[in-house]
Amino acid sequence: MSTQMNSILIANRGEIACRIIRSAKALGLRTIAVYSDADVDAPHVRAADEAVRLGPAPAAQSYLDSARVLAAATDTGADMIHPGYGFLSENAAFATACEKAGLIFVGPSAKAIELMGDKAKAKCAMIKAGIACIPGYQGEAQDDEALTKAAKDIGYPLMIKAAAGGGGRGMRLVNQESELKAALGTARNEAENAFGEGALILERALVKARHIEVQILADGHDNTVHLGTRDCSVQRRHQKIIEEAPAPGLTPELSEAMGAVAVKAAQDIDYVGAGTIEFLLDETDTFYFLEMNTRLQVEHPVTEMVTGLDLVALQIRIAQGEALSFMQDDIKMSGHAIEARLYAEDPAQDFLPSSGKIALWRPMRGGGIRVDSGVKTGSEITPFYDPLMAKIITHGKTREDARQKLVRALAGTHIFGPATNKGFLIRALETPDFVQGCADTGFIETHFDKDALAPAPLSFAEAAMAAVLLFDRARSRAQEAAISMTPALHNWASATPISTPYSFAQNEETLDLFLTPNEPDAYDVRGPDEARTNIRVLAIRGHKAMLEIDGHQVKLAFHQPNDDQAGARISVSIKGREFHAENRCAVAASSQKTVDSGSVIAPMHGLLGKVLVKPGDTVRKGAPLAILEAMKMQHELCAGINGTIKAVHAQPGTQIAAHTVLIEIAAAAEK
Repeated sequence: MSTQMNSILIANRGEIACRIIRSAKALGLRTIAVYSDADVDAPHVRAADEAVRLGPAPAAQSYLDSARVLAAATDTGADMIHPGYGFLSENAAFATACEKAGLIFVGPSAKAIELMGDKAKAKCAMIKAGIACIPGYQGEAQDDEALTKAAKDIGYPLMIKAAAGGGGRGMRLVNQESELKAALGTARNEAENAFGEGALILERALVKARHIEVQILADGHDNTVHLGTRDCSVQRRHQKIIEEAPAPGLTPELSEAMGAVAVKAAQDIDYVGAGTIEFLLDETDTFYFLEMNTRLQVEHPVTEMVTGLDLVALQIRIAQGEALSFMQDDIKMSGHAIEARLYAEDPAQDFLPSSGKIALWRPMRGGGIRVDSGVKTGSEITPFYDPLMAKIITHGKTREDARQKLVRALAGTHIFGPATNKGFLIRALETPDFVQGCADTGFIETHFDKDALAPAPLSFAEAAMAAVLLFDRARSRAQEAAISMTPALHNWASATPISTPYSFAQNEETLDLFLTPNEPDAYDVRGPDEARTNIRVLAIRGHKAMLEIDGHQVKLAFHQPNDDQAGARISVSIKGREFHAENRCAVAASSQKTVDSGSVIAPMHGLLGKVLVKPGDTVRKGAPLAILEAMKMQHELCAGINGTIKAVHAQPGTQIAAHTVLIEIAAAAEK
């Protein structure tokens, strides 16, 4: 029997909260958002009918505080709670607390969450059900001695995984025994910090495996169906960044076999709701149960695009007690969909999260392009939460159609502020192995070494465009402060036109240019080695510009920081690439103290978890010196040179700002 509900509280933030609000409103439900102090003006807060403050920015004091979330639901008269993904979505105690409070939890039973949320228990349950699992260790003994013995039996390479978690946290690849002890310690600490539980499991690492998952839906009326496959093999730090549906290259028989096993797994544990069974597929097309996610997946939009179903609406209807209105044979797949996760992170710095204010957010939309975002121009990306900003999803009649649309959609999306992975996503989508549908879980390591991830240097053409835009903007500001002047006099001079110098950083060198106006809105730009180009400004509106470069028209977006008093800095987005330029001729030399290679610098905001050295210690290049915790991940900070610890400037347990000097090393004398 279905239960009529009128209101729903969304216990989450960002893009998934916005996504849930859209479907809930379409069902006629009153929507209630919750927020921390960091999200007081966030898009999900504005989108909801009502919003309740939870507490300070740290997740433990806001989005992870189940008592505050339940109080918000009670105070606003909510009937249901949708947890989204992450935070409390796979917290069995929270699901139980919702039930005790008379609230409907939009998700499976607490029993199913508890069983499948523990990787060790889940594997045991699946083995008992006759479902193939990756060989490994999921025993109760958790001391290093027991795990080391189990590792020898399994063989190397192997994976260490947090029994209670996901999202790549508490996960480490170990290639040989000498790496095991350190990896166990790091994985255990990370698991404890992220999930409050340090238990680990070990699994054989499958080489060149693909990560394939199956979306299932089960109602409370003995109906369980699967919605086809998704391929989520493109990952960094064991976290997905590109997903697609259906998984390419699978035979119909293999796809159906995986779907059947997924349905069996759900039925065996009396599962009700939306869930995902994840598999690893080896080179022989043998697949193994990996884990079950008892919630909505980040990548659910690709399944929605190919099935035409609204998974959030179906979750809510199932939670209200309704039966599915379709059977397995009624589900039809149409075309292909691919999703790219747009993160605030720096691929050149090992994909470390970045933070800061989004100066401009202009995504491309329409024509088979879907954008699920939780940010806007002016949003602040903080170190307190996952750095996912948006998901760009495209649908096409064929996989190649969807892929090309996604490349265009990313190229046409303009975002200025923190470093993002947008350029990397475009390059990944254009890599031959991805184009051919051959990506496996080692895709990034195989195709993108450190040099390949480094940003391309500023070209002469890019520097010339930056110079013209800086000149044009400076002239416009001067005109706004002066008496009216006819456009015909733009760039006019009574004598020989004056050339303006520009000097931009080019790795460790500079790129020097000279810009000379030659007629209204047209410029000659000269560079090194007799490089020369002619640029005409055809139109500038807001943050968009149309330039003509040597007879070719180019569309771009740009942004100048409001605090740039010298008018020297500009960010430009063109053909999918963002670059930043600062005219050194317009600013005084920085008085900031430079840091030599003997200094260890915080690469991002975060909590200093451990300091592993003290003044006087001798260290070698590459040795771990400290552990910085940010966005639920632990990041080792290592020595850049051989030497002796000269000073330690921060204490464990303190919040550290990005670019802070933490440790100084006196270089060892050369022999």
